[in-house]
Amino acid sequence: MHDLPEEGLHLPQAFLEASVRRMVDDRLNSRYLSLAVSLPAVIAGLHCAVRGPERQRCRVLLAQAYRAADAIADKFGLHDLSARIIGLMGAVALESGDQAVIAASSYVRAETFFATGDWGSGRRMLERAADTVAPRNKLLSAGYGALHMRAAVLAACDGKTDVAAAHIQEAASVARKIPEGMYCGTAFGPDSVRIHHLALAVESGDPAGGLAIAGGWIPPVTMPAERRSHFFVDLARAQVQAGFSEDATESLGIARQIAPEHIRQHPQVRAAVAQLLGRRVSPPGALAELARWARVLPAIAG
Repeated sequence: MHDLPEEGLHLPQAFLEASVRRMVDDRLNSRYLSLAVSLPAVIAGLHCAVRGPERQRCRVLLAQAYRAADAIADKFGLHDLSARIIGLMGAVALESGDQAVIAASSYVRAETFFATGDWGSGRRMLERAADTVAPRNKLLSAGYGALHMRAAVLAACDGKTDVAAAHIQEAASVARKIPEGMYCGTAFGPDSVRIHHLALAVESGDPAGGLAIAGGWIPPVTMPAERRSHFFVDLARAQVQAGFSEDATESLGIARQIAPEHIRQHPQVRAAVAQLLGRRVSPPGALAELARWARVLPAIAG
């Protein structure tokens, strides 16, 4: 219905602004149930508002609302729906003419390539997007750095370790110049780069390198819950690869405490739990409870 807005539905601009801010916060902190409740009315209201006097600002808000909707589709494995939403986000981002929003839409588009395993195409898409960003201010610099940060992980998934290293180094050089924070709905800064550096080590099959990058560090609580929980997921994956089963179970438990709605659906979490179960004839209580919660244990038993 994006081109068929409901007649007479005119929500106040202040309400739309506040609603989108709240939805961005819900997305960043993996509160997907809250998102699912609030998204339909707000998106419908924005479809009307983009035809009004605040159309440019509402296009930016609509791109963020689409991104919030994609978070639900992507995290719950609805990849066709996710691709459709990402397409809508990309179109409205281009209409906005805002370079930071366009960069963010390319960052999100990479999810499609993670889902299909077409890592090379995804990396090239991000490289092309980064080439169009002139990092002339803090917001655009963060967008540029985030594109390289995500390109590094895609390169690692594709076995291109040298390319991955070049991308993460570029992201790190940008992150040294700007503080950790939220930029157009994306977390970026030194801490975010470190978390992605751990991810590319795990994807490259280098658990020792990943554990060295983690180095006993804990993400600050000021970071969004989704990003913090992903650190512990990747730490657990490195620990599984290195044979540290108890540590991996503990890391997954921490991730669960931080962002349960994110972790319960996460395919990498389920894969790690299945690997841990495969090493034990009788899994310890903490692992068995985690497996039941993530709906892994019944599948293994069956």
